Amino acid sequence: MISTPFDSESNPDLDAEFWEQRYQDGTARWDLGQPAPPFLQLLLASDRPPPGRMVVLGMGRGHDALLFASYGFEVVGVDFAPSAIASATALAAGRGLKFQALERDIFALEAEFAGEFDYVLEHTCFCAIAPQQRPAYVKLVRSLLKPTGEFIGLFWAHRRPGGPPFGTSLAELCTLFEPEFTITALTQATNSIPNRANEEYLARFPRRTASSYTSQFG
Repeated sequence: MISTPFDSESNPDLDAEFWEQRYQDGTARWDLGQPAPPFLQLLLASDRPPPGRMVVLGMGRGHDALLFASYGFEVVGVDFAPSAIASATALAAGRGLKFQALERDIFALEAEFAGEFDYVLEHTCFCAIAPQQRPAYVKLVRSLLKPTGEFIGLFWAHRRPGGPPFGTSLAELCTLFEPEFTITALTQATNSIPNRANEEYLARFPRRTASSYTSQFG
């Protein structure tokens, strides 16, 4: 979930009410109205991730979540905007997909779902939270994954000031995620929507295990 740029210092509370208002105002411009094309390309690739239990953080209206559900993943979609939950639930019902939608703050998920998922899916959640929350986000992602779990993300690495959407860089992503994850793929997407062309990167980061820590630092 993201929105049009605004002055983050004068608008510090990116809470449920803030995002719900975007839906009410009709300014949910992060919503593509379809799954992100790089995710569809991933699911059609020879090295696509096998189906498993997945949580989608900040899912919005659920287009990406329902794409993975249609490919056999057991998907839990999380958002704290009621309109997002209602839209995703209706879309799933209309397509006959099994899908669980939860109205939650993502940072409250660990107590309920620690170690439960094979995958965490990210798209426009990382760029929507305040940048100072990013280390906590990485720890949250790791906590939700099984020891053999994998983080799959589509990052919007733009350089424009302000936010949301707050920009990032490949260097920042590596600095944040590498202590907890193995960066096996972080590649520029080739089929992004036009206004994100050359700014999106598809990530596949398996969670580090005790043995990988030993291998790297031992």
